[in-house]
Amino acid sequence: MPSDAKILIVADHEDTLYALESALSPLTHDVVCAMSGDAALKEVLRGNTGLLLLDLRVPDVSGLEVVRYMRRVEQTQYIPIVLVTGFGPDAVLSSAAFRLGVADLVPKPVDPWALRTKVSFLFRTHQRLRTLEGELRDLRSRAAARTVSVSPRTRGPHLADPILPAPRELPLRPDSAPQSG
Repeated sequence: MPSDAKILIVADHEDTLYALESALSPLTHDVVCAMSGDAALKEVLRGNTGLLLLDLRVPDVSGLEVVRYMRRVEQTQYIPIVLVTGFGPDAVLSSAAFRLGVADLVPKPVDPWALRTKVSFLFRTHQRLRTLEGELRDLRSRAAARTVSVSPRTRGPHLADPILPAPRELPLRPDSAPQSG
């Protein structure tokens, strides 16, 4: 993931956006705000979103619908999502959210320290995962390039080649070791 990845905050009220943005300001990550589910989807599809902090109740498209859509699109399916809810503990909501792959549910009023800790951890973890995925793609492409460019004659000896001696059997027990003489 590029180092310019941002945190997207989506809420339906400006005061909620301001409070969430203020809570995350010590993290020094770029923060972008949106006030509807539709605007959130447009923003994540532009790319470089490293985490979505999403109020459950937003205009146009509900928070859970935003999550459903993001999980179906390859480009956005692994972006960590933290849902902010004012509904209090709700087993049905929690179950639905976690089945969709939401990283966490945060109740209102939001504890700024807890929110920063969760967001920081999820953002860094996602960033590391994206970096590792990029390195893995690079290694696979280099390995594929080497495999294609190597001819059978230049590969060197193979275990099935007749010029190599057969592997010796190792003793199973110390007392069955071959005697040297």
